[in-house]
Amino acid sequence: MVKMFLWVSLLMSHSFLGLNGAAAEQSTELERIEHCGTRCSQGLHCRTKPVEWFPPPCQEAAQGLNSSSVFPNISLSTVMSCEGRQKCSLHLRIKTALHLTESIHGVSMCTFTGGRMSNCQMFTFTQASRAKMTGRQVEIDNNCFPISPSESVQVTVKTVPSYCGLTWTGTYDAPGCVSKDLRQHVPECITGRLSYDIKPEKKELSVRVSDMLEDYDYFLRLCHKDFICKGTGASSMIRKGDPVKSATLQYSRPLPCLCIEGWSWVNDATRVQVCPFKDRFEELWFGINFDPLEETLSWEPVCHITAVVALCQKREDGDCEDLPHSSRKVNREMITFAKVDPHPQLCMKFTADSQSWVKCPFADATFKAWEVVVMRQQVKDDVKMLSHITATFSVGQCVKSEGSTGCQITNTHTMHVEKNKAVDLNLEGEMCNSCLQVTRLDVKFAATVIHCLEQCKPSSPLSQEFSRGPSLDWTWVVVTASFFLSGIIIITLLLVTVFKRRKQRMKAGYISEQQIDPAFDCVVPVLSTKSALHGGLLVPDSPQCGNTEKANLISD
Repeated sequence: MVKMFLWVSLLMSHSFLGLNGAAAEQSTELERIEHCGTRCSQGLHCRTKPVEWFPPPCQEAAQGLNSSSVFPNISLSTVMSCEGRQKCSLHLRIKTALHLTESIHGVSMCTFTGGRMSNCQMFTFTQASRAKMTGRQVEIDNNCFPISPSESVQVTVKTVPSYCGLTWTGTYDAPGCVSKDLRQHVPECITGRLSYDIKPEKKELSVRVSDMLEDYDYFLRLCHKDFICKGTGASSMIRKGDPVKSATLQYSRPLPCLCIEGWSWVNDATRVQVCPFKDRFEELWFGINFDPLEETLSWEPVCHITAVVALCQKREDGDCEDLPHSSRKVNREMITFAKVDPHPQLCMKFTADSQSWVKCPFADATFKAWEVVVMRQQVKDDVKMLSHITATFSVGQCVKSEGSTGCQITNTHTMHVEKNKAVDLNLEGEMCNSCLQVTRLDVKFAATVIHCLEQCKPSSPLSQEFSRGPSLDWTWVVVTASFFLSGIIIITLLLVTVFKRRKQRMKAGYISEQQIDPAFDCVVPVLSTKSALHGGLLVPDSPQCGNTEKANLISD
């Protein structure tokens, strides 16, 4: 009796482990079998019987019989049958404890899996052994139900004949390829092992493969990992006969979702992936675009990542302060900010894994939407607002305390500025050593810019100084001065040339009062309406004159 109690306890413990999945089997080796088959308790003779395609309907069970009393314990587990080191297959083992009665002649077991037909087996007991074992608890053990890794199997156990209500059902999940035992011996799970070396100067990955499936070619590629791994185009094949199992793959950017994927050349092969740059989040924050017509700032993630994107304003101390209502959670779609003022102090902040990165897309831009122009003159400095687009601004005079990034407003007003038309700010009071706080109002996201005027400097009566905060470009002053200076030099050279040539003619001979040189018969009014523009010079043209002087002027 004590032995029977221990045997039942052991059986129940085994059943508990089997029905609660294959978690315990992930780290241990599976039981090996040489051949599948059926084993019954000693003294009970079992015979395999063909399964009926159209079984008769269930019969009414005798009083007092129910599923828990007839099938006190049923356990499910996985075993492995091997024909070679890498040629193993999985089988489901069903152990059934049965309380045998006179009305029970046998047991049927069936498995159902998605995409497959049901697999049923029927076992009957001989009449002599049934009479001998009636009233006892017997065991039927069968391990001939093939299964695949990670497969979910529905199991049904019934009595023969089938009695209504005397049916046991359960679900079993086969161990997956995460099990080391399966990865080494079951073909569906043998993925090969990948190791790599990074060559950043060449943007290359040198990949080596070991423990690959024998007698099959092997494929490697680079892909972007998401729900699936999307190929990037870089791939290579290692032939089964190659003595060195390695390949080189080129990459463009070291993205955290860029992975090396490998698989054997078999149908539905399980693939293995390793991601060399999985911690390189800083590589994601590129590709920020700005549409100046729509004033839209956008960014699209190239990898699936959990992050938050916000607009912020860069401060003097280097911190970037978030703008109100500008946070966006990153998903797989493009992040868009509408109506954005493209100012150098406006930036994008990316936050992921408790780290933040700031990118300022307008920091190096040569185009500025607007600027404050300070024109220093003798009597009074003029401060103007110049905008390259039609916009509305809030402009306030303020006082900036020492050591503070803020500015205390003294007065403020709103002003509308037309495109490329400077507008006088008409500031009140003393402008020297004061500041302006400017915010663009006709957009949704804008930086609040503080522009401080420089200290007053004495100005010379002979000179006029232009100071730009960001202000007027000195290039225009230099170009204008160069243009006028070049014109003066050209006119001077032409006058000197004409004077020298006339002097040479006078030295060539004397002109008598009676004799008139034909060249002087030509008198053309200075304001003649018939003229030709040659090389930028206005040359008189008259039918009474020769073309000698005209040709000389043009050729000079």
